[in-house]
Amino acid sequence: MGTSSRAGGGSLYGSSAPYRSREGLSTRPVASSDEIQLRIDPMHADFDDEITGLRSQVKQLRNVAQEISTEAKFQRDFLDQLQMTMIKAQAGVKNNIRKLNKNIIKYGSNHIVHVVLFAILLFFVVYMLSKIFKR
Repeated sequence: MGTSSRAGGGSLYGSSAPYRSREGLSTRPVASSDEIQLRIDPMHADFDDEITGLRSQVKQLRNVAQEISTEAKFQRDFLDQLQMTMIKAQAGVKNNIRKLNKNIIKYGSNHIVHVVLFAILLFFVVYMLSKIFKR
């Protein structure tokens, strides 16, 4: 792989001309054929500004990631508390239904009979009043 020719002529790492991406960057051959060393000319200090800008962006992204992590933990804790509240409420409802069923069995369902008798009496009273005022 180290002896293949390129359009610019020369070996893969032997000539720096085909690998120049910008002014100020050049490659040098290294002992291992899988490595490239870059040399940056000090005349092109734009890279320092770009690196500083990238560092500030990385810091901002890190801060955003930490905020997301904090919010996710808060939401998870909130959902855990809500789940516990729902479990307690469900247990309370089950207990109350069980007690209500026991009371209905123990004391009977006389209240239903009373409601039905009240409805029949009310219907009878309304019927009688309509007969009286119709004449």
